[in-house]
Amino acid sequence: MSSREARPDCRDDSRPDFQDVDRDSTGSAAAAGEGSRREGPTDLRLVPPALAVWAAAAATLGLSGRWAVVVAVACSLPALVLLAAAGRATRRGRVIGGAWAGSTGGDSREGRPSGESGAGSTDAGLRAGSADRGSRAGSADRGVRAGSAVGRVRVLAAGGAVLLCAAAGAAVAGLHGADVRRGPVPALAREYARIDAEVRVTSDPRTTRPAVRGNHSAPVLLLIDAEVMEVRTPDGPTTRVRTPVLLMVAAGDHRADWQQLLPSTRLRLAGRLSPPAHAGERLAAVLRVDDAGEPRITGPPTGIQRAAGDLRAGLREAADGLDADARALLPGLVVGDISRIPPELHDAFKATDLTHLLSVSGANLSILLFLLVGPPGSASSAERRGLAPLLGLSLRGTAVIGGVLTLAFIVVCRPEPSVLRAAACGLITLLAIGTGRRRSLVPALAAAVILLVLYDPWLARSYGFLLSVLATGALLTLAPRWSAALRARRVPGRLAEILAAAAAAQAVCAPVVVVLASRVSLVAVPCNLLAEFAVAPATVLGFAALAVAPVAPAVAEVLAWVASWPVGWIATVARTGAGLPGAEAQWPGGWSGAALLAGVTVLAVLLAPRLARHPWICGAAGLLLVLAVLRPVPLTRIMTGWPPPGWSFALCDVGQGDAMVLAAGEGTGVVVDAGPDPGAVDRCLRDLAVTRVPLVVLTHFHADHVRGLPGVLRGRAVGAIQTTSLEEPPEQAAFVRRTAAAARVPTVRAEAGERRRSGPVEWRVLWPRPGPGGAGEAAVREANDSSVTLRVRAAGGLTLLLLGDLEPPAQRELLRGPEAPGPVDVLKVAHHGSAFQDPGLLHSVRPRLALISCGADNPYGHPSPRTVAALGAAGARVLRTDTDGPIAVAGAGKELRAVSRS
Repeated sequence: MSSREARPDCRDDSRPDFQDVDRDSTGSAAAAGEGSRREGPTDLRLVPPALAVWAAAAATLGLSGRWAVVVAVACSLPALVLLAAAGRATRRGRVIGGAWAGSTGGDSREGRPSGESGAGSTDAGLRAGSADRGSRAGSADRGVRAGSAVGRVRVLAAGGAVLLCAAAGAAVAGLHGADVRRGPVPALAREYARIDAEVRVTSDPRTTRPAVRGNHSAPVLLLIDAEVMEVRTPDGPTTRVRTPVLLMVAAGDHRADWQQLLPSTRLRLAGRLSPPAHAGERLAAVLRVDDAGEPRITGPPTGIQRAAGDLRAGLREAADGLDADARALLPGLVVGDISRIPPELHDAFKATDLTHLLSVSGANLSILLFLLVGPPGSASSAERRGLAPLLGLSLRGTAVIGGVLTLAFIVVCRPEPSVLRAAACGLITLLAIGTGRRRSLVPALAAAVILLVLYDPWLARSYGFLLSVLATGALLTLAPRWSAALRARRVPGRLAEILAAAAAAQAVCAPVVVVLASRVSLVAVPCNLLAEFAVAPATVLGFAALAVAPVAPAVAEVLAWVASWPVGWIATVARTGAGLPGAEAQWPGGWSGAALLAGVTVLAVLLAPRLARHPWICGAAGLLLVLAVLRPVPLTRIMTGWPPPGWSFALCDVGQGDAMVLAAGEGTGVVVDAGPDPGAVDRCLRDLAVTRVPLVVLTHFHADHVRGLPGVLRGRAVGAIQTTSLEEPPEQAAFVRRTAAAARVPTVRAEAGERRRSGPVEWRVLWPRPGPGGAGEAAVREANDSSVTLRVRAAGGLTLLLLGDLEPPAQRELLRGPEAPGPVDVLKVAHHGSAFQDPGLLHSVRPRLALISCGADNPYGHPSPRTVAALGAAGARVLRTDTDGPIAVAGAGKELRAVSRS
């Protein structure tokens, strides 16, 4: 037998055998993936070029054109040198390989006479054997040299390809960056110039989240991506350009008209330019539109965009009759339309790491194509699975229909870079799950990254793109291995696949989320698992409603109604998961925090196989995780010491604002002010285990005291809301009325002299006083001076004076009245400890403890050093939330104590 016959055919055995894939149409996905598919090691050859393109594009976008050329040339020259060296090494290797092949081409014994014998023949045999051994040694040496040459060629070629890809990424990114900086718009933005412009809309309008700036809410604006096509300054000529900008529109009464604008629509408008918030962005400027009237349309949208807009509008109309959560979520799940999603629901999705469901992702497209080609593992026999056999489609026809679905998906969801990314990654993920050829799909993912970054270099700086690629890569590489490990431990196949996919995606994406949010979701994996079962039916039914809405609106409404069941389940999962006390854990932010989390994750993955051999360790770890998420109040108090046993009053840390709680029984608290952030006050109340609120007192209507009201109402039984009599500012007073009406909570006004009691706590309203005999007109003309002021006697005899934001004139009037506050144990210092305090009031109340609620690094300088010094001189111990965190007070008199949670 020849040496070739003796060697196994490595070429055939190293290649996956797909000829008998899915012969049994009833086989499970796990059997299809494990039985007939024998996958080799993951092919990572295209990963370094993809990373090189990505890194070079991200680094070059912010550089000037000159430096972009320098980077491109610096990468190109060594790339050409390496590729030339690889070519020379290839030719040299062919020469060596040819000589080696020639030296081993025949048997050294051939041609020897069969009848040779005797001493002569023996000598000849010895000489021939010696020559044969020398020939084999030489050929072996040439074989080693040939193998070394091949390895050298591969290294040189790979290095040259990586550098060449980096050069391409740098060149393309430099061109795109230069295109953004071209023309007069960037220079006009640096001068904050006013312009008249014609623009072309390039995105759907989206609204900003309500935000608090000081004591007022920032107006909700519409943000629209656009390209300036023509620009003219008041004293300059008209210039035709094509420069990307961000439109900021305070639409007012015409908000609906602006929200209906479709991409490709042309507008004529005027406004003031300003530079973008960060250098190196896709935008050249921000254009704040002057008037809030109707948009002046100079050109209609294209036919494709009109058709897509009609489909999206039809889906929204079909969802109009659903409950609030389903009405908001269905368009978001199907086509990424999140215009109806309220902030608190969006926060719930963020806390549970379900926000990927609210944006167009590859999963949307994968679900649609699964409907066509059948369940995982059946793509190679698509004419026998899914809808394809019912429609009588051949494999080729199935592929054509799949391509049409992909194009329709891109059109309906807008052909923006994020949608193109989702389509590319979705097709890759579908192909991986459908055929099981994961080894060949990692290069496909890398190739998709290269093409997408070269098409749109700004993706290289997109966190969404990074998360999408990481999640897809995890599904292709980590998830199959983790799924196999789970099945080896007798976990059912489908459950193992879902667990592995959710865990792998969370493991690789969590460090990036930390960079953005400085927190880790402890409920992300279970919430994603629970939502997973509802995503597919919601998506399929939603797309069906979208498709039939233009021709059969009634049928679309029925489909939307059926889709509302799985959509409602997803919303319930998000709200329930976010409502758990330990749903999120704080984590160091920035890239250092990401590196730390990545290290912890890698360590956990490496230790997992060993720990799995010890069930008691796994059980203990699971129990600790459950306790960390549920945070039972007794255990939390033992571990943290906060709130202290027998606490009577708590000052929440809500940033630059006020929120206080008076203990009124087990699980019950009277809330005074709600702060600026619903999430912050909600967390505070959860930490205090407050589930019932008999009364919410809003001292005045400034945003830093009332905008957190939805957080107080979230999941709690609230009896009533009490407010001051001066409805200033009116928009915040209207917000309180709307929020109370939506929660069906009555509102009442506070009156001076009023006394109330709830459990062990009782209080008296000292201010604002009615009528001309009180403070007079000047004292209640400003919102701060209308603050409801309370003198409280809490459990154990603790006395408190809560001043709201009273200014010195009102503070002086408070002392002159018949019900002066008198000495107290605790003073909540007015107006976040500002410099405007009445010294007479401080000396009159003589607090032992002065508490100040203010935000860290606030722009107002609160608290004032002068105020802090005056409180200390009066004998008070001063605590402040910006440095001490939330503060709880217990005891009274000599046993008074305050515990902070810094």
